[in-house]
Amino acid sequence: MASAKLPTPDELKAVGRQLGLNLSETDVAFFLETMGGNVAAYHAIEAMADPMPAVKYPRTPGYRPEGAENKYNAWYYKSEVHGASSGKLRGKRIALKDNVCLAGVPMMNGASTLEGYVPDVDATIVTRMLDAGGTILGKVHCEYFCFSGGSHTSAAGPVQNPRKAGYSAGGSSSGSAAVVAAGEVEMAIGGDQGGSIRIPAAYCGVYGLKPTHGLVPYTGIFPIELTLDHTGPMTATVADNALLLEVLAGPDGLDPRQMNVKTAAYTSALTGDARGMKIAVVKEGFGHASSESDVDALVRKGAATFKQLGAQVDEVSIPFHLAGPAIWTPIAVEGATWQMLNGNGFGFNWKGLYVTSLIDAHSAWRQRADEFSDTLKTTILFGQYALNKYRGHYYAKCQNLARTLRAAYDAVLKDYDLLLMPTLPLKATPLPKPDAPRMEIIQRAFEMLPNTAPFDVTGHPAMSLPCGLSDGLPAGMMLIAKHFDEMSIYRAASAFEKAGDWKGIRA
Repeated sequence: MASAKLPTPDELKAVGRQLGLNLSETDVAFFLETMGGNVAAYHAIEAMADPMPAVKYPRTPGYRPEGAENKYNAWYYKSEVHGASSGKLRGKRIALKDNVCLAGVPMMNGASTLEGYVPDVDATIVTRMLDAGGTILGKVHCEYFCFSGGSHTSAAGPVQNPRKAGYSAGGSSSGSAAVVAAGEVEMAIGGDQGGSIRIPAAYCGVYGLKPTHGLVPYTGIFPIELTLDHTGPMTATVADNALLLEVLAGPDGLDPRQMNVKTAAYTSALTGDARGMKIAVVKEGFGHASSESDVDALVRKGAATFKQLGAQVDEVSIPFHLAGPAIWTPIAVEGATWQMLNGNGFGFNWKGLYVTSLIDAHSAWRQRADEFSDTLKTTILFGQYALNKYRGHYYAKCQNLARTLRAAYDAVLKDYDLLLMPTLPLKATPLPKPDAPRMEIIQRAFEMLPNTAPFDVTGHPAMSLPCGLSDGLPAGMMLIAKHFDEMSIYRAASAFEKAGDWKGIRA
């Protein structure tokens, strides 16, 4: 970073034009004269150390695995980091989505424009997992700046679904789901702004929980939009999911997303007993334009299983659920354009840990935006247009509507422990061929969002659990609970898991 200095007269005029100011030569000379104190302050800041959390555990820079060691193109860098000698996660192998900072190990967040960046800090959740005795095996691929529900947009190439060759692993936490499904790790970290934990969990047949917004600190993870950002566990079993959440959850004092956080001993919910639970099957979660009949059928079978397990299962109608994707769209499109790109990832106006090295590395996107995936380009082109044209009106209105959407779910959750619906309307789709039409690439990225995205807006905890196979591909059933009631999700999920091997269930 070059030392701060006064703008040249021409630079100041250009800034003036950007702000709608017409500066005369006299104006320019006057304002330059007023700015000396600002520059002196910036020089003083340059001389101060940037306070970052300590990196506690040794690691090597690692290497990029190839060939048989990276069969599904899921791994970005392998670097084994051993945590404490004892703890809840002792003996557990963990993979990090490559938007999570692991100091000293490269991170590219699926994007060619960030390749070469090496974080200088560990995310809060990294320290927590290592303190609990976990072993991190490295970083796994995600989609280009995490803007795809398919696994075909990473600059490093497509991630393959271990359940069926040539099929999508889902996104954006594509590598996380793939390595769990393949048995290469017991646990992985995913991120979720529109469904990016639950989509790959459903496509690959693993357990993926999007926790309540703010339950798990997002500190040291590449942000997209503060009100949508979630990070959480992806695992091969319900027990490991609950165990990992116990380690991850709780305030760290550095993440503004965390307000009035309530944690629990999640593993104590693993009773395998759903008797007396009240589950609402949401009618509007089925029968979307993109819905596959076998997926809807498998999820209804899952609901029937809960009834057999002694739960009260009723169908309910939440018509406003269908408005959820529309409400999500301006928040995601305008919010991400404003924060993730114009704000170089972190934006402004919040207190907490800013990873300045990541801001500096990411800011170079402006010189290389042509390299972005089409999924990201269509998002930011419309996002910037809407910001220019409508001045954030739609973003603001949707944040207001988010309260109405949350209230619609909460009204039903007053009488029920859980909502139930398909995680996704469809099973994993074939990966687009390298020469596929551009519209197919976009379609494969966004077609699966109608049930997942609304709960990023409202912040409710939501988990995808595998509930059967059709044509060799998993279907996902989603359970949604009250804010900070992950316990009810784990109780029901453990009962369903105990009831029988999901891989034996057919439509």
